[in-house]
Amino acid sequence: MMSAKFQPTDADAALFGNRFVTEEVPTREFPDTGIPALDAFRLVAEDLALEGDPARNLATFVTTWMEPQAQQIIAANLHRNFIDHAEYPRTAEIEQRCIRMLADLFHAPGETTGARTQGSSEAIMLGGLSLKWNWRKRREAAGAPTSTPNLVFGGDVHVVWEKFCRYFDVEPRIVPLQPGKYTIGPDDVHPHIDENTIGVAAVLGTTFTGHKDDIVGINDLLLRIKHERGLDVPLHVDGASGGFVWPFLYPDSKWDFRLEQVRSINVSGHKFGLVYPGIGWLIFREKADLAKDLVFEENYLGKTDSTFTLNFSTGSSMVLAQYYNFVRYGRAGYTYIMHNMQANARVLAEKLDAMGRFEIIGAAEEQLPLVAFRLAEDTGYDEFDIAWQLAAERGWMVPAYTMPPNAHDVTIMRALVKQTLSREHVDTLARDIEEACSTLEKKGGAHAAERNKIITGPGH
Repeated sequence: MMSAKFQPTDADAALFGNRFVTEEVPTREFPDTGIPALDAFRLVAEDLALEGDPARNLATFVTTWMEPQAQQIIAANLHRNFIDHAEYPRTAEIEQRCIRMLADLFHAPGETTGARTQGSSEAIMLGGLSLKWNWRKRREAAGAPTSTPNLVFGGDVHVVWEKFCRYFDVEPRIVPLQPGKYTIGPDDVHPHIDENTIGVAAVLGTTFTGHKDDIVGINDLLLRIKHERGLDVPLHVDGASGGFVWPFLYPDSKWDFRLEQVRSINVSGHKFGLVYPGIGWLIFREKADLAKDLVFEENYLGKTDSTFTLNFSTGSSMVLAQYYNFVRYGRAGYTYIMHNMQANARVLAEKLDAMGRFEIIGAAEEQLPLVAFRLAEDTGYDEFDIAWQLAAERGWMVPAYTMPPNAHDVTIMRALVKQTLSREHVDTLARDIEEACSTLEKKGGAHAAERNKIITGPGH
């Protein structure tokens, strides 16, 4: 005799938990009723179990691990609204401590100012606005028109620079890259500068290859233009990735406020600042470099505050976590961590080079702790196929992408080597890359349907 079909009841679900083992989860309609906390927890946790493993995500620049003590500080302050300075004055003071410490790290010549931001994207928007406002003020003082501002930067920038220009009505003058030349210098910038240039943006640690623009050369060019043509064109350094790397790996390399025309710097605390997302910083050379019209004096909850943001309410946790890292590691700790990353990156580069399959890009130059590489010759497969095979076989997320114009015919791969990638992981990754290539030699490249799923962009 066939047994009756089992029909679980609400009482069963309440007793044994996880009612969504056999039921569809809510995806479209707002639920009519709630569910027990344990069920809700398991629903979300089991959904996330299908995600990729952050430890094998070599595409993202964003921090994926922090110490337990830092996580305790984060968890204890998730409910604290950063913008409420009157109610949380110590949090506001800690923000200012971080700004002063970064100004010191970047060799600011004296007292200055800055802001915490929601990553470098907001910092770049605010820095760009200050460039535009200060340029407009100079033009108005000279009785000159202010209708056609432009901003000069290379094709190696993050897409947020083009967003800034589109959102805030500034002409982007983008210097194209060239095959074999993936950063920009003074000769590239010079033809694009005129009296309507609000500034030049240079990158410290590109997302494409991890190198820096010729910031010293661009600074020297802007100084010559200032003395010969009377045009004071400021230089903004996009240090989203490199601002927490160069001071510790290359302390004698000048890129920051040691250069006269560098007037502002952005850096992402949630990248090599070793904090979870999202936290960024904007630091000015001098207080005068922040356009006063962009700062709002606001009486909120009984206290007058100065605000310079594109958002309002945001959490305090990541500001506190950044300060935790500063006092926890100091210069010695950050130097130790960055050198460990760099050492493992060099080992990976050596192993890839020894395979005889790859060309390593710019390994002898100052670079972020990563390996940028491409196939040395034509094969029956390409870099996109390798990225797919690595993901399919071993779960590694290593992006493949084409370079910006005019180097768009060049395809490269990039493996970030961060805190969580140990020497054992490096050895395993190198073996997995070689095995992926061997597999591709036998079976050929990825199917077109598979290629649609490949990570193809550098901006993670």
